[in-house]
Amino acid sequence: MKIDQTRRDVLRNAAVCAAAAAAVSTPGSLLVLPVSASEAEKEPEVTATEDLMREHGVIRRALLVYFETVPRLRQNPASVDPAALRQTAQLFRTFGEDYHERMLEEQHIFPLVRKQGGELQRYADILTAQHNRGREITDYVLAVSNGPKIGAANAEPLAKVFESFVLMYENHAAREDTIIFPAWKKNFSNKQLDEISDQFEDIEHKMFGKDGFDDAEKKISSVEGALGFADLSQFTPPPPPAPKN
Repeated sequence: MKIDQTRRDVLRNAAVCAAAAAAVSTPGSLLVLPVSASEAEKEPEVTATEDLMREHGVIRRALLVYFETVPRLRQNPASVDPAALRQTAQLFRTFGEDYHERMLEEQHIFPLVRKQGGELQRYADILTAQHNRGREITDYVLAVSNGPKIGAANAEPLAKVFESFVLMYENHAAREDTIIFPAWKKNFSNKQLDEISDQFEDIEHKMFGKDGFDDAEKKISSVEGALGFADLSQFTPPPPPAPKN
């Protein structure tokens, strides 16, 4: 068996060399060599800024749950599952507020951005104030959803809170993605960013005992499924009307 295995290795290597030679001799051809199983299974490094922005993706999906709940609250509050809203608010608290905002943005991102002064300092102050307001709103959502149903007296106030919160946070996250994170990233070399990525991963593991992002994505997917929001195609709009002359 050992001899047969050696022969197979020789034949395979010869085939690879022949393919490489043929690729090199053919103008305009692209040489693609096979990779080992360990190389194929190795996951690419997630950069610090990519990590921050994909965490925003989970947070935005939670916001979309709130947004899609608004019409139901106004039309038929009894049709809204308070447990699903509570799960969303709990996820927003643990993953969005306690981890992403407090442990990453407020401890590592905003202090360095503030030091750059001017408009960036003002942005950091506003974003921090919005974090604090968001925590007040999460307290409110957790309180209102802590029961078998959403009471009629709370339906309209909750709908208005959701509308204002979603609007605030969509603007908030958009500014962070396009202004704050790029300004913060400019302070580091690529090697330093790699080290910071490892630091962020360590914080994530200490807080959640595992990959917090994967767990958070699964939780928001479960909520979307429970509320009937899982099918992405339902949000595709109809074609626009023909322009009127």
